[in-house]
Amino acid sequence: MMKKSILTSLMAISLYAFAQSPDLGKGISYSIETSGTISDGNHSPFWLTANRYGLSSIERNSGYIRGSICRSAENDNGRHWDIGYGADFVVPANYTSKFVVQQLYADVRWLKGTLTIGQKEQSMQLKNNELSSGSQTLGINGRPYPEIRLALPHYWNIPYTKGFLAFKGHIAFGMFTDNQFQKDFVAGHSHYDQNVLMHTKAGYLRFGKEESPFCVEAGLEMASQFGGTHYELNHGDYTKIKSKRGLSSFWHAFIGGGSDSMDGAIQNNEGNMLGSWVLRLNYDTEDATYGLYADHFFEDHSGMFHLDYDGYDYQNGKIIKKDHRYLVYPLKDIMLGADVHLKNFHWISDAVVEYIYTRYQSGPVYTDRTPQVLDHIGGVDNYYNNSIEPGWKHWGQTLGNPLYRSPIYNENQNLNFECNRFTAWHIGIAGQPTSNLHYRLRASWQEGLGTYDKPYFDPKHNVSIGIEATYDANNIYKGLCISAAVGLDRGELMGNNTGGCITLRLNR
Repeated sequence: MMKKSILTSLMAISLYAFAQSPDLGKGISYSIETSGTISDGNHSPFWLTANRYGLSSIERNSGYIRGSICRSAENDNGRHWDIGYGADFVVPANYTSKFVVQQLYADVRWLKGTLTIGQKEQSMQLKNNELSSGSQTLGINGRPYPEIRLALPHYWNIPYTKGFLAFKGHIAFGMFTDNQFQKDFVAGHSHYDQNVLMHTKAGYLRFGKEESPFCVEAGLEMASQFGGTHYELNHGDYTKIKSKRGLSSFWHAFIGGGSDSMDGAIQNNEGNMLGSWVLRLNYDTEDATYGLYADHFFEDHSGMFHLDYDGYDYQNGKIIKKDHRYLVYPLKDIMLGADVHLKNFHWISDAVVEYIYTRYQSGPVYTDRTPQVLDHIGGVDNYYNNSIEPGWKHWGQTLGNPLYRSPIYNENQNLNFECNRFTAWHIGIAGQPTSNLHYRLRASWQEGLGTYDKPYFDPKHNVSIGIEATYDANNIYKGLCISAAVGLDRGELMGNNTGGCITLRLNR
């Protein structure tokens, strides 16, 4: 009787799941796109290339043809589960690749959770994706990579909080795809890395009900590069240094801990671990929504907690912890922003202003404890760079904020970030003057100091401006969009560049 009951239950569940099965042929969208850029100067202007998920070229003249097909896993939110997928291929000219698999993925959604397998563009959190200069950790500047990603993409109300407290986030493991690019770029003149693994995770809490005019969002974004093979150049020959890649490496990437083969007596976390504390305040009115936000980047404990143990002693030939003494690091490095969305004024519907300061990096001194000097000072954080992993980049483009000048711009065949200490101001404006015309303007000013290891003799400055307009030409041809953009750079950091870009896109 019990077996019959179990069998009947399984059959009922199977029939229910079958009845709930999505129609994978419905909700499909297609797109074909072609774009061309012509520039005068050292390379294409900054705001014609930045924050495009790596699908851009810094070469003065470039272009591509792009075709994509996708189906959202959220076509029917009333369904308990759904399947989405996407394929997005690019044939470029004057790019770092002759063929680009920009996206190739499958999504499986169950209630509010989504499992993604493959390579997919993931948007920024807590910032305006169209106008912001970019998140410092999980940005939209670099090319996506294949990964397995489990996410709650939308806020889930935590039980027993009456909707006041909600959570969203993700956990993912993936692998970089730029092996050949790194070897070709350095061409035997500098170090490079191969077969690097990647782990990212993020969690965000919303304080305040969804329908409330005021709420607070706070979160932590973290990432770890690990498991690769580092090729260090010494006197014309490469030394091969393999990182750990067992189950413990995946665990240390997720939770922290472990050590690298080059750490010596002083052990750090395994791999290149970094992240951001993020915070956003939202206020919604009948006419507008306002936001204030902060993004504090860190490379290690001194930047993450602003506190480090410094109470060591030397006894019987060993360094021991003795006193309750700590070194406190001030909070100086931060990205601060404000944005507004005007609901009834279409000429300027959205505006963003941001300030970024990265000059401190826990200070200019780094020293580990020794029998002679017992103090430990964890400065010189060297944002986005790492001695054994590739640093915070993919295909030469930073995965974070593009104002950290990406290594792809380096003319010395080195893949390091050469200017990670800077001050910057950024503004963005967007509007919809008519029902079929949309525009955006982005402008940035920057003063760079180089790095602590290789500072500039004098500060270098830069101004970058980009203006883009998109016309919905559905009245000319169904699904046709035409975009035109112009950009310019002026200054020592990016050089003097002027250019324009035309893009034609057909959506179905």
